[in-house]
Amino acid sequence: MRPLTIDPESSAPPFEQLRAQLTGQIESGQLAEGAKLPPVRRLAEDLGLAANTVARTYRELEAAGLVVTSGRNGTTVAPGQVQVVDEDAARLASQFLAGMAARGYDADAAVGYLQRISARGA
Repeated sequence: MRPLTIDPESSAPPFEQLRAQLTGQIESGQLAEGAKLPPVRRLAEDLGLAANTVARTYRELEAAGLVVTSGRNGTTVAPGQVQVVDEDAARLASQFLAGMAARGYDADAAVGYLQRISARGA
């Protein structure tokens, strides 16, 4: 797992910054299937966030099917989420999503921009 960071100067809320980073690491394979995520309180303390902020991030990742939470057994990367073969492409996608999140856009909005630009032939 790469270190996670929160940019206090970003217009994106901390939970969105964290969600984008974890999503990128899961989808790129940097966080392998079954990998255990840090406990909510520990990650919150490490990042200087409220525990509820990290808990919200984990809930959103779980709702997206990227992680599974098993009570006291913690939160792990869900099976079948690692799909990327090209590490360079994964890194570029993660950077793009993090940049869009820093500007206040969620992943769906970011993908929408890519689709519109692609449709124009750019």
